[in-house]
Parts: sequence; C-alpha cells; structure tokens
Amino acid sequence: MPVEITWWGHATCTITDSNMRLLTDPLFASRLAHLRRRRGAPPPEEAARADLALVSHLHSDHLHIPSLARLAPGTRLLVPRGAPRAVPGLRRLTHLHVSEVAPGDETTVGDVRVRAVPARHDGRRLPVGPQRAPALGYVVEGEARTYFAGDTGLFESMAKEVGPVDVALLPVGGWGPYLGEGHLDAGRAAQALALLGPRSAIPVHYGTYWPIGMDAVRPHEFHAPGDEFVRLAAERAPQVAVHKLLHGQSVRPEVAR
Repeated sequence: MPVEITWWGHATCTITDSNMRLLTDPLFASRLAHLRRRRGAPPPEEAARADLALVSHLHSDHLHIPSLARLAPGTRLLVPRGAPRAVPGLRRLTHLHVSEVAPGDETTVGDVRVRAVPARHDGRRLPVGPQRAPALGYVVEGEARTYFAGDTGLFESMAKEVGPVDVALLPVGGWGPYLGEGHLDAGRAAQALALLGPRSAIPVHYGTYWPIGMDAVRPHEFHAPGDEFVRLAAERAPQVAVHKLLHGQSVRPEVAR
C-alpha cells in the first residue's frame, strides 16, 4: 500500500505506512481554553484509530488528555521522557500502552521504525515552571522516511539529527499573531526545507485554532502561513514538492524506491 498522509488540522496527522497507522499530536477538540477551531470540522471517529500515537511535547494543544482518551484500548503511545510525571492525567490513561522516549530512542511497530529526534522548543506544560521533558520530533521509517517536526525552531544540527527523509511535516504558523522563539514560521520552515532536502513537504500547525475574537482583528495571520510557505519553498527549495492540504485531505507523496 502506498504511503499516505492525512492532515486533520493543527499538528494532527495520520501517517499510513507499511499497513501501520501512526497518529501525530492528537487534538480533536472544538475548543481548547481560549482557542476555538475556526476551520475544518473536528476529525471524524476514524481519525482516532491508530497503531501508534506520537506526542511531541507537553503543551496542551499537542498533549491533550481528552483526545488521547479517545484512542482505542491497547493503542501504543510515545511521549517525551518525563511526561507522566509532569502531566498526571497521562497516568490515568490505563487503556493505552505508554512509553517514554528521548532523542535517539527507537520504537518498532509492525514493519515501521520510529526514531525520536531533538526539537528546539519550550517543552514545559505551563508557561512557567521546571523543564521536565524534552520537546521531540519523530522520524517514521517504513516504505518512506517521514519527519514529523512537532514544534521546533531552526537549529544548526537539524539535518544531521533528522537524517535523510522523503517527506517533512513542518509547522508553518501557530494559533496567535506572533510566534516566539522555538517555532517555525513560513520563512523559517522554508529554510528548514532547504536544509533537510526531502522529496515532499506538507505544511501543518496553522489555520485551525485561533483565539476567540482574534480572527476579526488579524484574519490574514491565521490564513496566510500555508500559502506563504508554498511561495517561499518554491524559491528556497524548488526541488521539493509541497502539498498544501485541506483539513481531512490526504496525499500519497512520492518516495524513493
């Protein structure tokens, strides 16, 4: 079966590879604190079906306990090392098989190997407090090598740490008008693309959640990052095929044979 990737919105994707379904940063809520889903219906029930779910870091729009609770009993879940201590709600998800991982750790499910890689992002659960778990990215290796960046800024050793990949799922925006350090905007994501050199790329982490009331003030900040990434990627990494998906849309990217 060809490798297929579905974007459900924000950083939530299903990667289907070698007959395995992997789910990234599951977030199925219509509202999260001051954030409201402004585009795309919440993912259907089938989106919660996975052989392995990956959590990149502890922020509640990436590690969302109610969404993880919807995963089927027996689903394997990878979280950053230290996450259950920092987020007690994880320990109540007794129907899941939770494993803690750090950069360099590898996990196998079926014919797919998943390698945790570093990310440059504030991985704390709250804006203040101790740093108890690293922010991660993941490389999924089966018929293709797919890099899910989670949330990250650019860093010098990115290409070395991630290694050769066929597909890159890169964040290009956020849920507010300004992105702090440790994030990729459309320009920095295009730079990352030039460093990594994949065959294909999919922009994620934009155009889904927005603070209540903010869409009336700066709507272009919400909608623009995907198109801006497509434009800048064509300039800085013209050899990469960029697939800008709609919510719930799937693509079968070209992979090396």
